[in-house]
Amino acid sequence: MADATTSPSEFATRTMKSITTPEIIIEEISATHLNGYVDLGPEQHTPFGTVHGGVYCSIVESVGSMGAGYAVADRGQYAVGLNNSTDFFRPFDSGRARVTAEAIQQGRTQQLWLIVISDEATGKVMARGQLRAHNLERPQS
Repeated sequence: MADATTSPSEFATRTMKSITTPEIIIEEISATHLNGYVDLGPEQHTPFGTVHGGVYCSIVESVGSMGAGYAVADRGQYAVGLNNSTDFFRPFDSGRARVTAEAIQQGRTQQLWLIVISDEATGKVMARGQLRAHNLERPQS
């Protein structure tokens, strides 16, 4: 992890490794709500020892798409993400993160979901995001 004594040359030699996508475990899902968790650790770290923000974006996209897809599956549709806006509130190094998703708006062609990612141990929110999804007809086989 970088500190105040890290020189510019030391900083420049840090490389970004490939980030491993964490497995998202879904414990509960309905047409308007989803609960689950994800275990985060060194496989998702930046060179500075904290979870990379892109991991949170990926969780928002994945969980929002799962919830939106579940909501329209009985209509013969699926959902794809149109816009993902994720805010980061605090750094996190490792542990279990709780993930909750709530439908904010569900229409005929689009949905908006709010996804919150929090530290299971403290309950503190680490990131939150909104996913706008588009409902599409499933292709005929």
